[in-house]
Amino acid sequence: ADAAANLFAGRAGLIDTRRLRHVAPMSFRDYLIASGRHLHLLEPVHPAHLQEPGVRRSLEAVAFDVDGYDVAWQEYLTCGGFPRAVAEQVRDGQVSQAYLKDLQAWLLTDVDADAPPESILRLLSELEQRGSSPLNVTAAAETLGYPNRPTLDRRVDRLVATFAALRCPRRSDDGNIIIGSRAKVYLTDPLLGWLPHILRPGLPSPDMTRLSEMTVGVTLAHVLDELDEGRWLAGDTVGYARTDSGNEVDLCPVDATTPSGSERTVPIESKWVDTGWRGEGRVIAGKYNAGVLATKSVLDVTEAVWAVPAPLVCLLLR
Repeated sequence: ADAAANLFAGRAGLIDTRRLRHVAPMSFRDYLIASGRHLHLLEPVHPAHLQEPGVRRSLEAVAFDVDGYDVAWQEYLTCGGFPRAVAEQVRDGQVSQAYLKDLQAWLLTDVDADAPPESILRLLSELEQRGSSPLNVTAAAETLGYPNRPTLDRRVDRLVATFAALRCPRRSDDGNIIIGSRAKVYLTDPLLGWLPHILRPGLPSPDMTRLSEMTVGVTLAHVLDELDEGRWLAGDTVGYARTDSGNEVDLCPVDATTPSGSERTVPIESKWVDTGWRGEGRVIAGKYNAGVLATKSVLDVTEAVWAVPAPLVCLLLR
């Protein structure tokens, strides 16, 4: 914030008005291009227009290749989008231990340089295991053996500051962040969820369901920041909502800039399922009467709530 105020004020330029750019891992779209997969790249649409008739036609046109997108998505959830990781995955079939240790060293330096090397792995593992629910900081700090809540809060703040994590706060029906409520914490690249399991014996394997939700949420956050520069740094991108019965909608509607003004984004619920999606979609249908369920491989756009495979959701977003 200090740098933006003192160095960038009035220096946006005449051609490109974006002053700040985040060097983030590859999107799923870029991963498909870099890995040489011959899958149709759907044209991205505004997140407020995910259920337009033209989008339905685009999805129906690729329905025959849903399994191909599913395989590519699972590979992306395994290697993530860091360029070196993608290159190694394509060339060798896996990401090297050397690069995984480089990522560990980077995060340890940024988060807590004085802590033992395994501390960052245990922190990432705990966040991944709790990633699909609002983070109970007290319980997580106790599990990690931290002396108090502020220790965990500080380390999560540093993960967010170094672009390794993203907070998904609870929002009210009018889109405002509910101050004091628990936020979800998403890891910003799937590979960060794999580091603990690969580098530290005994830590659990990440769950594809959680990784898929995190990746869809992070993708939407990037889009919102691209539409309104500064939202990522301000912590004002995605959010989740609660229904009257206490259920959650993973990615609730938020305001987003369009050429004609501001519109609310289409709500998205992440359920990595390949059967029984209608039962999973009842929560979002009951609260919004519309929305998108980001599934594993189910594509059905015939009802008010659409079932769309998560990889296709991300291609439509970014």
